[in-house]
Amino acid sequence: MTDSKNSTKSGRYLEVLGSYDPVNDVKEIKEDRVKYWMSKGAKPTDTLHNFLVEKKIITGKKINVLPRKSPVKKEEAPVVAAQAPATSTEVTAREEKPVEAKAETSKEEPVTVAEPPKA
Repeated sequence: MTDSKNSTKSGRYLEVLGSYDPVNDVKEIKEDRVKYWMSKGAKPTDTLHNFLVEKKIITGKKINVLPRKSPVKKEEAPVVAAQAPATSTEVTAREEKPVEAKAETSKEEPVTVAEPPKA
């Protein structure tokens, strides 16, 4: 535990309240001293809060400590509404449109270029 006036990176602390060995997964904590300091206004970090709730030293719900990034969204295929089968007139109308469009675009009008007047 460190005081708010001391930086957590300074190495100065008021009291050692426990230890954690991640290699052997050994967690030791002084419950009475944790309760004492919390009664004086000490606030645990979110991870320590979750540990204290797990060990039933304090009551409450666990806090989500995961980063606040948005989850990766998978691209969903567009949902196509079920349509009734096309009638024969609709099929012929669809087939004729591109042909008509091509015919209209292929019409070229002659372009005339006026020569500038000679002086």
